[in-house]
Amino acid sequence: MKHPRSISKKPEGQLTRGKTASNRLRRVDNFILLYEPALLTRTDGRFAASLFVDLGYGFDARTTLESASRFRRANPNLRILGVEIDKERVEAALPFADENTFFRLGGFNLPLQSGESVRLIRAFNVLRQYEEKDFAPAYERLAEYVLPSGLMIEGTSTPFGQIWSANLARKMDDGSWRMEALVFSTNFRLGFDVEEFQTILPKNYIHRVVKGEPIYDFFEAWKRSTAETSAAKVYGIRQWFVKSAESLAQKGYSINLQKRFLSKGWLIWEAP
Repeated sequence: MKHPRSISKKPEGQLTRGKTASNRLRRVDNFILLYEPALLTRTDGRFAASLFVDLGYGFDARTTLESASRFRRANPNLRILGVEIDKERVEAALPFADENTFFRLGGFNLPLQSGESVRLIRAFNVLRQYEEKDFAPAYERLAEYVLPSGLMIEGTSTPFGQIWSANLARKMDDGSWRMEALVFSTNFRLGFDVEEFQTILPKNYIHRVVKGEPIYDFFEAWKRSTAETSAAKVYGIRQWFVKSAESLAQKGYSINLQKRFLSKGWLIWEAP
């Protein structure tokens, strides 16, 4: 692993809008808790003191503090770092810091101190404000700080978090990311319309929903699946969502069909 650059380096990135709502990212955190709780509780080797990083937490500390409350039910000693590129936002968050909760000025060059490493990065509603050309360099930079087998969940949500989509990236032993899955989430409160997910795709997909691209074919197949399973609506939107996912899997897509995910509104399209 490359040694992270000094904490004093100028933050890499650009200022984002930073507005958020309470519990906007609750379903993101709950997904991680269900998908891989062991990532939060690991204490072997360098994982013992490794951090969860909330990258780009916004105008105030709420998303970081909300995550701290959720994740520390699994690991009371989890070290948590909120990172912002705006000095005023960091200064406003500092009163909420404690011995295991930190707020620091930084960007894609994470402001880690000597001996620190990362087990999990959550970067939501950050890269959506960048150009597509910035996607790969940002990922490569962040990979420097994450321990092998660690994760990054990076994506976009609606303003109140009812719907989101995200890349799930796994840090490999060779220092690269492996795109493990593309995850779609809904709490069903806005109904169920596949096209709504297209508007909040991660930056590496949002401009590629055009003929000839795999993401286009995926959405066309999912739309057909929802039409073919529409009779399930009589049992409720949640059941329709589940049936559409099962139909999508029958079309050859690698969909995680575990009911513990689908019944809660998470469709996981696994990478081959």
